[in-house]
Amino acid sequence: MKNLFIFFCVLTIVSCKEEPKDYVTFSGKIENNTSDSILLRSRMLTKTILVAPDGTFSDTLKINDPEVFGFFNGNIAAPVFLKNGFDIKMNADMDDLEKTVKFSGRGSEHNNYLTEQMQLEKKLLDQDKLSSLSSEGLNKEIEDIRKELLAFYSRDKSIDSTLTSMAKANLEPMLNMYHNYFAETIAIREQFPVGSPSPTFENYENHKGGTTSLSDLKGKYVYVDVWATWCGPCIAEIPSLKELDAKYADKNIQFVSISIDDAMRSGGGDLAVAKNKWRTMVEEENLIGMQLFSDENWQSKFVKDYKINGIPRFILIDPNGNVVDANAPRPSSKKLVELFDSLSI
Repeated sequence: MKNLFIFFCVLTIVSCKEEPKDYVTFSGKIENNTSDSILLRSRMLTKTILVAPDGTFSDTLKINDPEVFGFFNGNIAAPVFLKNGFDIKMNADMDDLEKTVKFSGRGSEHNNYLTEQMQLEKKLLDQDKLSSLSSEGLNKEIEDIRKELLAFYSRDKSIDSTLTSMAKANLEPMLNMYHNYFAETIAIREQFPVGSPSPTFENYENHKGGTTSLSDLKGKYVYVDVWATWCGPCIAEIPSLKELDAKYADKNIQFVSISIDDAMRSGGGDLAVAKNKWRTMVEEENLIGMQLFSDENWQSKFVKDYKINGIPRFILIDPNGNVVDANAPRPSSKKLVELFDSLSI
């Protein structure tokens, strides 16, 4: 009788055990909402979830395999790890998603890990820091970053192996990309040390009329922005460039933007079309500073001498025509203001 009683107790426990769900529940609340819906997108699935006026949302979805989804609210994005059986609750403020996003519920530990991973990678791979190192210093820093990230990826054995395996597989490609990019940046800086004579440009077409040469600007610091109308990252810097122009309006510095719009990429084979696009954008966007058009686009001697293979590229030249920084910080970087202020511009 005792054994029979135990058997029925076990049977009762097993029969009452909750069956694993074959779907994910994803809900939460977002502050300062930027859209009436959120979008979940992966390689295999896209799901739109409506957001209520109070910022709450809730829905379910079935997925085949555990996967990292992109979470999009307007133009704000974050990664979310979903797996059948999870009951994820997400809370975040869209004014600062990266710092405020928190997950709770079944599966939350994996998502909080993923958020922490992204934050750590961003902190360690700081562009301003990496670009300021020497070639030797960059090699050592990348190795230190590799060790720290590998330790983080392996620290919690309870985290789903989908996440940790993906992080480890992506580590070397990610570090190689950063190393190659900043190695080139540092090599340029080492090739053009502070105080060395700057390459020059001669008789570039000026949007306001006539032509301008670098020698015309002697006596002023010159911050050069090499860009093109088709370059998204270039255009993204325009608001910051305008702020700098206003901030230093009464200082001894000239902001110079050099367009390298060419016939093929900007004009479909017609240089006149490319120049018209440049003129139109300068006028419509009310671009500030001195707006110049390169004499031979990518093949300009100034562009080639400075080893410019990608844009935007920023260069700071001193009043005597010597290099201050051959690969200067972007207008949106706080490092640029620090550089300006250190020179008492």
